[in-house]
Amino acid sequence: MYLLVCAAATLGSLRAFYGSMMKQTGGEWSAPLDDVFIHFDYARSIAEGHPFEWVPGNGYSSGNTSLSYPFLLAIGYLAGFEAQALMKWAAVLAGVCVFGLLLAARPLFVRGPHDTWGRAASFLLPPIFLGVGALDWSLWSGMEVALFLGTWALALRAYLWLEDATPLGSEARATIRHRAWLLGLAGACMILTRPEGVTTIAVFGIAAALGLRSGWRPRLGLAARVAIPGVLVTAAQAVSNRALTGEWSANGAIVKLAVHSPFLTRDEKSTDWIENLRYAALRNLEYHFADATGDLTEPLDRSRSALHDLAWRFSHDRGWGVALLALACLPLAFPGARKIAWVLAAQIASWGALVALNGQVRWQNERYVMPAVAWLLVLAALGVGEAFRRARPSLPVALAMGAILAQVYGVVTRPADTPPVFRLSWTFALEVAAAGAVVLSVLPARAVATVLALLFAYDHQASKMRDQRWFFGRASRNIRDQHVTMGRWLARQKPRRVLVGDAGAIIYASHAPGLDIIGLGGYRGMPFARASVHGLPATMELIERIPPADRPDVLAIFPTWWGVLPIWFGAQVLERFPVEGNVICGGYEHVAYRADFSLLGSGATLRAMPRGDHHVRDEVDVADLVSEGAHGYAFPRPAGGWTDMRILGDPSHPYKDLFDAGRRIAQGRAERFHVGNVVAGRPAHLVFRTAPEGASRIVIRAGRVEAHASFARTEAWVEEAVELPAEAIADAVERAGRLDVEVTNEGPSDFVDYHVWLTQP
Repeated sequence: MYLLVCAAATLGSLRAFYGSMMKQTGGEWSAPLDDVFIHFDYARSIAEGHPFEWVPGNGYSSGNTSLSYPFLLAIGYLAGFEAQALMKWAAVLAGVCVFGLLLAARPLFVRGPHDTWGRAASFLLPPIFLGVGALDWSLWSGMEVALFLGTWALALRAYLWLEDATPLGSEARATIRHRAWLLGLAGACMILTRPEGVTTIAVFGIAAALGLRSGWRPRLGLAARVAIPGVLVTAAQAVSNRALTGEWSANGAIVKLAVHSPFLTRDEKSTDWIENLRYAALRNLEYHFADATGDLTEPLDRSRSALHDLAWRFSHDRGWGVALLALACLPLAFPGARKIAWVLAAQIASWGALVALNGQVRWQNERYVMPAVAWLLVLAALGVGEAFRRARPSLPVALAMGAILAQVYGVVTRPADTPPVFRLSWTFALEVAAAGAVVLSVLPARAVATVLALLFAYDHQASKMRDQRWFFGRASRNIRDQHVTMGRWLARQKPRRVLVGDAGAIIYASHAPGLDIIGLGGYRGMPFARASVHGLPATMELIERIPPADRPDVLAIFPTWWGVLPIWFGAQVLERFPVEGNVICGGYEHVAYRADFSLLGSGATLRAMPRGDHHVRDEVDVADLVSEGAHGYAFPRPAGGWTDMRILGDPSHPYKDLFDAGRRIAQGRAERFHVGNVVAGRPAHLVFRTAPEGASRIVIRAGRVEAHASFARTEAWVEEAVELPAEAIADAVERAGRLDVEVTNEGPSDFVDYHVWLTQP
């Protein structure tokens, strides 16, 4: 019967969301996120014999953060689920994983063969787990959320199986070792599906080790067996990335995580993480868990007591999101479920803390945080079951949880335009918690309160479920109308290569070679992901390195995203792809431009050789990450070294333009690099190309030379040569075989360094 209920709940939820899609797309399969088609791109490449390539021929890419999901999708592609029909296969995979999770989690409720109530209470799991629309949206979206939760279900069963053996201690050493390895393998599957799974499997491993009735050495051994498969998988991926892309991190992490920003300060990165974490928690409590239609704009009346204020806001909807949180806290207070409850709570907290590093946690219907929501719902279902058992709660835990819940309720019902801080006194919160502890101590009162909380949570989720189904269908229609339609149009145009800002459906539907300007797709080992973090000028410098015959001849971009890109390099509008009723696309209009990159490379050569010199011995193309890396270039960071690019008249050809990109060095800051191939015993010059925006003076230190150069504001390229006497640089050249250079801007205006050449006779 439980199996049938799980199957019915899974199929019912799946059909409701895909039915909404079909209703809005006219029966055509699509997906509510363009990122789904990124998985499809990788899956098709795998099916065509090019694993780990976004587009065949582009080379290895680490842009698909989920390593395992595209391989499973490729099975469906090979089985005949091609084009948009691959979404059908994704739906099958998601349904199997959700169904498997519901089966795998049942032992959490049932304690022994005679636990009749546990078996009955387990029937609460399917409707509660699938009762939050935002989670269902992510499960059926075609992303890897369902697969990750499926691998978590495998790890859960392996953990429970290991827990069955750990009380035996030394009597079952071989069994414990065997089951610990199985848990570790399940953890490796989680990490292969989502790298954030490292903390999830770590919690399982620590909990299992603490449950072992032995000394610290066996516990460490158990924890090591659980950790080793995941560590090996993570290390193998990092080493592969380093060997094939030059980066230890995956492209997705480089692009999305603020910790990789070269411009943010440590405090700014910390603030970003805190704000992301706060947003993820409040977005769920205030929006996804409640319908939030109540009018909370009334300002806080300081003369009104906290009890009066909460009583007034009690009738409004926004605070009811705490009901699910309260149900999820219940298992922590009861001894029978406390251990697994703490395991799940730790996984929720660690997952939230890890994904908050990702700035994308605020987008895509908060899909990144949905695994934590799934575990919270498992806890909520377990809490309802525990509430009806004849067990007494732990008073200290009940008081602590109750006080925190009271404070959280105060936060989510705060007046408009007030910060989300604990606004109640802890004395009042403890009084509320004490009243709650009394209710929990009396079985009939506890049962009534639990039923009411469950009913209120359901009532306030009903409208959200309708909204999420509609949102799913509308978003799928948006992606079909704009991205897929654009891709089909491009397929008819047969472009040489398409530059895209969305690396999913456009390339998938067109089956054309692509270049992902954000960097997820990758291109022949070039650091496009890192360049995208440094800014568009750095990306353009990399496109200069692509042979002209292989550069994109079409831009397929949102013009509002990319500043001057379509103005400078979009020679002609080929077609526009608007979307009506947009809820998910990055802009109202996607535009296809005929690309013109003819100016790229125009600034590669020195225009005026210093008098007496005949050879360019070395050059540093500033803002070109490849050139910078080869010359040990270091810009002033953080909060400095921003990239810039200009198109100005060519000094040697008045009727032609010259393009170059560089970095902005503020007053009092310095850049450093080294140049090589210097011939000892000969004088040299360093030639700096800039386009002065204001008066500035730079100090150049190289060897025993300290030279100066001054610039006045002009709307033209300037190439200024600084002399390096042979005797002043001889020691440095003979000792290191290169010349280390430091350039300090004394201001008052910024100095933008676009290019540096070392010349000699």
